[in-house]
Amino acid sequence: MDTVASPLPDDVEALKALLAAALSRADDAEARLAKARARESAIEAMIAHLKLQIARLRREQYGASAERSCRLIDQLELQLEDLEADACENDCAAEAAAAKTSEVAAFERKRPSRKPFPEHLPRERIVIPAPCSCPSCGGARLSKLGEDITETLEVIPRQWKVIRTVREKFSCRDCETITQPPAPFHVVPRGWAGPSFLAMLLFEKYGQHQPLNRQAERFAREGVALSTSTLADQVGAAAFALMPLYRRIEAHVLDAARIHGDDTTVPVMAKGKTDTARLWVYVRDDRPFAGSDPPAALFHYSRDRRGEHPRAHLASWAGILQADAYGGYNELYAPGRQPAPVIEAGCFAHARRKFFELADVEGAARRRSRGERTGMIYPIALEAVQRLDALFEIERGINGKTSAERVALRQERSAPLMADLHAWLAAQLAKLSRSHDLAKAINYMLRRWDAFTRFLDDGRICITNNAAERSLRCVPLGRKAWLFCGSDRGGQRAAVLYTLIQTARLNEVDPQAWLADVLERIAGHPAHRIDELLPWNWRANAGVLSQAA
Repeated sequence: MDTVASPLPDDVEALKALLAAALSRADDAEARLAKARARESAIEAMIAHLKLQIARLRREQYGASAERSCRLIDQLELQLEDLEADACENDCAAEAAAAKTSEVAAFERKRPSRKPFPEHLPRERIVIPAPCSCPSCGGARLSKLGEDITETLEVIPRQWKVIRTVREKFSCRDCETITQPPAPFHVVPRGWAGPSFLAMLLFEKYGQHQPLNRQAERFAREGVALSTSTLADQVGAAAFALMPLYRRIEAHVLDAARIHGDDTTVPVMAKGKTDTARLWVYVRDDRPFAGSDPPAALFHYSRDRRGEHPRAHLASWAGILQADAYGGYNELYAPGRQPAPVIEAGCFAHARRKFFELADVEGAARRRSRGERTGMIYPIALEAVQRLDALFEIERGINGKTSAERVALRQERSAPLMADLHAWLAAQLAKLSRSHDLAKAINYMLRRWDAFTRFLDDGRICITNNAAERSLRCVPLGRKAWLFCGSDRGGQRAAVLYTLIQTARLNEVDPQAWLADVLERIAGHPAHRIDELLPWNWRANAGVLSQAA
């Protein structure tokens, strides 16, 4: 019946039938709309998933195609999370709408294949009781044909427990002497915190950027009320107990012939304000030239960025320093420096960044679309980026080869490109005014040309300082959570714990499991065998402890 062209009937039953038909059509329309929305959400989620896969594959195969590629991948991951959640929500809405009608089928989204759950997880078997009789005929002669298993991942909330260590007293009936076993070791004298609890506390604060007040709030919700000051006592005592390991990592890093150096800002509390302090990092990583020594990261804290700090950090060290053009390093490069002058190696990533900012076509278009002011896009800067990218492409192909192989391939492939680059930069500089932004970017390289060409004759040198920047990444991430250090001592303590955690990560060791084992063993461990507790040795001797912890 056409409800528009025909007049409404006067019969009640006919009106009911008409209303039922209208409701049915409304349900069908609603189901089709929900199905369309679910299909659209699934398509958007699949597109985002494929974009993320492409970005990751490009980064793995070709390296960073732009300075912001890592940040873009992070944004894609966040976008994919929301799109996947939207798609699942719309899928459920489509199923609910389709259940109201018999004509429209629910939309079934094709999800990426899920990997099986890890084998080391314990399995709990729950068997649904079988029927006692056949549902069809009522017969009792049932025979088992097989079974279908559905696995569901579940989590048990964190369990707290109190360990009561009993020390029995005995008296000798002969001499009346009372004997008792010694008390167990605690990091804090007469302390109460176990090693696993301390490791979790340290890793959450310095590895996952959760301040102690947030941890205390979470503990209280779990039924264990601990004040922030009480937790802070444990952190300070644990840092003190771990200092021998920090000193051994420091000695290991400064024993290298080549290290990466960098620094970043860290706010620190002052009277009525915050000052801008610094965290310095020195990274030893011989893996790019197939070195056998384990990697390590050494952090230092200072209240300011004066050049006296890196000079004090590297006072007894001499070798190749890969760093940016910070003027505080200049005295280290002086010819008369004792015990020997430090050799400067330039960072092509810093040099490329200066040109990239002047050739960021995509960024300029983005700013223009937002109505913001945009700088000029210089063809010279774009060509400089392309020339530097050719050098990066060669380095990606020789990464992991021995030092001798790297030198041979660099002399064959990179040396001609560097000669052409020098001539081209000099020619472009002659066309520009001294105050031009491009002239500053060109002079950054030309004035340090010896430092930038040193990698051609030494296979141990990398062309970037990215090893130090990667190790420093934990600090900017943490700043968004803990905002500032409470004092200079807090900054120094952060440097100690960052050193331990980042070194464990560089050696592919679970930092929390390693800290828990070390805090349990360090009191009774012989001092002359302290190297056995370092992350690279700990992994070799206790490879399965990471999962057990």
